[in-house]
Amino acid sequence: MTVEPLPDWVIPPAGGFTVEEFLRMRGLPKHTELIDGSLIFVSPQRKWHRQVLDLFRRELDLQAPPHLRADREMAVKLGNRQMPEPDVIVVTLDAMNRADPETYYFAEDLFLAVEVVSPDSEERDRDTKPLKYAKAGIPHYWRVERGEDDLVVVYAYELDPVSNRFVPVGIFHDRLKISVPFPIDIDLTAIGQRG
Repeated sequence: MTVEPLPDWVIPPAGGFTVEEFLRMRGLPKHTELIDGSLIFVSPQRKWHRQVLDLFRRELDLQAPPHLRADREMAVKLGNRQMPEPDVIVVTLDAMNRADPETYYFAEDLFLAVEVVSPDSEERDRDTKPLKYAKAGIPHYWRVERGEDDLVVVYAYELDPVSNRFVPVGIFHDRLKISVPFPIDIDLTAIGQRG
């Protein structure tokens, strides 16, 4: 019996990986993130999670002003050892059309980061990522949770420029109607329906 050699990324270097090292890695599982220099692997998506991503990407893209676009599951470089992959983002049109880099965005490209919480991402989406998004200057953050009877609950936050932390601006259940980062109205009961 022969044992295949382990990929180089299995054992992190002292101090963790940098974004540059992360970008050169091959063979990583889909949706791997770099947080604090460590590789974060995610479990397979559940149907509810995917349906929420579809709804939010579609609605945000349709409702965004012409200079903004919505994208999903793209890495964002926040710093030397930080490259998370938000579930849905709203970026500038220029950033979306930029040829290089082709595989990620920069923090300054984002107007909104949305995380859809899964059982394995609760602490990252509630604690770790919001702090990092705020520190990187991303102006808006939404956390989407699965409530009772599979209903969607959205916790919306806006960056306070004085404290450089997110402050809550609302909790939404059946309908997400908010004026920032642009006027948005999403029927949260439409999860899984054809758009």
